[in-house]
This record gives sequence, structure tokens and C-alpha cells, in this order.
Amino acid sequence: MKGIILAGGSGTRLHPVTRAISKQLMPVYDKPMVYYPLAVLMLAGIREVLTISTPHDLPLFKKLLGDGDDLGIRIEYAEQAAPNGLAEAFIIGRDFIDADSVCLVLGDNIFHGSGLAKMLQREVDHASGATLFGYRVKDPQRYGVAVFNDGAQDGQLVAVEEKPAQPKSNLAITGLYMYDNEVVDIAAKLQPSPRGELEITDLNNHYIKRGKAKLVDLGRGMAWLDTGTHDSLMEASQYVQVLESRTGVQIACLEEIAWRMGYIDDAKLLAAAAKLGKSSYGEYVKKLALEAKAMER
Repeated sequence: MKGIILAGGSGTRLHPVTRAISKQLMPVYDKPMVYYPLAVLMLAGIREVLTISTPHDLPLFKKLLGDGDDLGIRIEYAEQAAPNGLAEAFIIGRDFIDADSVCLVLGDNIFHGSGLAKMLQREVDHASGATLFGYRVKDPQRYGVAVFNDGAQDGQLVAVEEKPAQPKSNLAITGLYMYDNEVVDIAAKLQPSPRGELEITDLNNHYIKRGKAKLVDLGRGMAWLDTGTHDSLMEASQYVQVLESRTGVQIACLEEIAWRMGYIDDAKLLAAAAKLGKSSYGEYVKKLALEAKAMER
């Protein structure tokens, strides 16, 4: 399976801040926002990643992430010239996806929790059709909501209702999706919605109508944070700050994930730490590298 991070859009809800810089390059506490979705893909065992962004912002993503070699992965880049919808990612990424299945994660979504890596890897190993991920919310009227057969939440989706007045469940559809290779052809045949975009909901409904879509409930103990507004961006930063301060463990530390997943060795971890300087993030990676070196003795 290959991975796509969609980090386009104009971020109008965060203006004036995002008039000069991509939302996904803004900090969520101590690291750029894009680190969090990239961490999700890496934890899933995905080592080939396409980052899609605007022509203006793409050079900044390249400067930040490079080609992925320091992380033992491969990162490619592609432009989305205009905000033409989430489903356009599969048209832009067609050559990158090639004959593989694909995981799309939105660049402003944060996922965290115990067991996240195992859950993601399990779904990658058993991926077929479309796999969506749901999260229980207290205000489902604000989201796309999962609907199941006879109300039984057995994972087999009947529909996704967009911002329903009377929700049939409280499981909101998150910004994480896995698809088989058919998605590239399905996306290519989609028609723009009344707002002029290729909608991910239309793509999902194509799978749902054929009985080839399921929903995975992220469950308790998992956090899903959308950082699309000033308040939600602040809340996400506070969430990360509290957990890191209390536990001493970094969330979405790409170098640590790469090392623990076996993508890079101890020497590469130490080299990565040296490039990060004296920031708290860099000191954390350096500590991991020195502990690993000490264990070799």
C-alpha cells in the first residue's frame, strides 16, 4: 500500500495566518502539522508517500521533508493547482499509485492513541474495497456520519450522511481512508459537485452501493483532532503539550517511528539527531540515539 498526504487548500478558516503559509506547515505545539499525518502512514507500515500541495507551498514541503531518505522512506511531491476536491488526489496521484492500494490522510488531521499502529497495520494487511475510519463525537450534525444496516454497527456501511439534522449514529467519518486500486478509475469518472469539487463522499458512496465499504470504529482511548480552525488548532497543540510534558514521550516523532519500525538503524538515528540542533525535539531524538548506542556496548 502507498500513502498520500493531501495538504492543499487555501486554509481560509485560518486567515490571516494562512495567507502566507500552508496550514499544514503551521506548528501543532512543537512540530509542523504535516508531521502528524506522515506519522500515521509510517506507523501503518507505508514507506512510499506522495505529498500533494499547492504550487506555492510545495517547495516548502520539499525543504522540510526532503526525499524521505533520512527516515528510510520515499517521499514524492505533486501539485494540486486549485482546491478541486479531496477525490482529485487519486487523479493527481494515479502514476504514483500505479497498481497498488492506497491510503489517503488529510494533512490537517491528527490521530493518536494506544494501539494505533497495530490497528493501522491490520487494516493495511486486510485492505479491500474502501475502509473508512469513524470516531464518536457529541455533535455528529457537524460531520459526515456513518449509517449501518438496521442501525447495527457491524462495520458494513449503508451510507454516509453529510451533516444530518437527525444523525443515525454518532460515528463521524475522519480524514483517513484506505482504498483498493479501483479508486483511481472511480475518481476519474466522478463529476464535480454543485460547489465544483470532486467529493470524497461521492467516491465513498460508489463503494458503499456495491457493498465494498466498511467502517472501522477508532474506539475509546483514541484521539482524532481536526485542526481547521483557530480554536481546534489551539486545542490540538494543548493536547500534544500536555501528553508530552506528562509522559516525556514525543507524539509523531518521525525519526523515532522510523527507528522503531526498522526503517533506519542506530547510526541514522544519531545522524538525524545531529541535524535537529538543540530544540527539545532534537534533544529527544539525540537521547534515543545515545541510549541505543549505549545498549550496543
